[in-house]
Amino acid sequence: MQNIKDLTLNDIEKWLTLHGEKAYKALQVFAWVFNKGVNSFDDMTDLSKALREKLKENFFISKPKILATEKSQDGTQKLLLELEDLNCIESVLIPEEDRLTLCLSSQVGCPLDCGFCMTGKGGFVRNLKLSEIVNQVFAAQSLLSVNQKITNLVLMGMGEPLLNYDEVIKFLNIAIHQKGLGFAPKRVTVSTAGIVPMIERLGREIKVNLAVSLNATTDEIRNRLMPINKKYPLQILLDACRKYPAARNRYITFEYILIEDVNDSIEDAKRLVKLLQGIKCKINLIPFNPFPGAEFKRPSEKTILNFQKVLMDNNYIAIIRASKGQDISAACGQLRGKLQR
Repeated sequence: MQNIKDLTLNDIEKWLTLHGEKAYKALQVFAWVFNKGVNSFDDMTDLSKALREKLKENFFISKPKILATEKSQDGTQKLLLELEDLNCIESVLIPEEDRLTLCLSSQVGCPLDCGFCMTGKGGFVRNLKLSEIVNQVFAAQSLLSVNQKITNLVLMGMGEPLLNYDEVIKFLNIAIHQKGLGFAPKRVTVSTAGIVPMIERLGREIKVNLAVSLNATTDEIRNRLMPINKKYPLQILLDACRKYPAARNRYITFEYILIEDVNDSIEDAKRLVKLLQGIKCKINLIPFNPFPGAEFKRPSEKTILNFQKVLMDNNYIAIIRASKGQDISAACGQLRGKLQR
């Protein structure tokens, strides 16, 4: 029996016509599953009883299983979800003044092994299915009060989204469909470590926001921090960003994790100014968030502010992202790692 949350609107339409049903009913089924989030086919009250029985015979509707949660004093909430094969993934709800962002995982673990990220230390297990990405949204929604609403989605949790492209693009189409999860495209962001061929494809196929995890201004340092740079070095990556067909009035976001005595010098900031010339972008400066066993340290506040000043003096939008959830297992992979230990 198949999980109906693994089907796109097109898949549902094909199945219905193959089984003698009208194609237009696909949108009704799709809306019940992804927009209204029902847990039973019996709740699909605008469908005939015969069709509901047919769906029950062929499909099931999976429910997210929250294994653990941790809530920070600043309101950040981390969820640990258990999958059907007993693997675990993490999602994070991040409250800010004008938004509530849900950070989603796309893989169990991660194959990229970036030096500053705990997720990669646990190794790569597998890609997530469409249903497993969607269920992170439903799990997070189940924790909210009546007057709370998720406003933004970011694929920035465990894993590299563009290495699970087929399932991720299905999810994105459901996320921005009015009868799906119903998010505006400008409220949805995909973050990548720099999988160049898939960046170009993403830009062609869907108009969501792109964030690129940059973190260095030389290939030497980026090779050390992010081994994927050996395959797609800085120049190739930034060329792809220049060609990225961003939606009108939309910026590419470059994420730059500041690490003490590694990539936080004034010279690094000046190099970053030159590297990003010609790219419509903003820069998120993220002071390193230490985790157990990490070899790196967070820079001083003075160093962080000096780095930001160089960028702003050169007319870049440079935002220091406040580290959220420092009193809980905030870095990706920490809650999962704690469970495994």
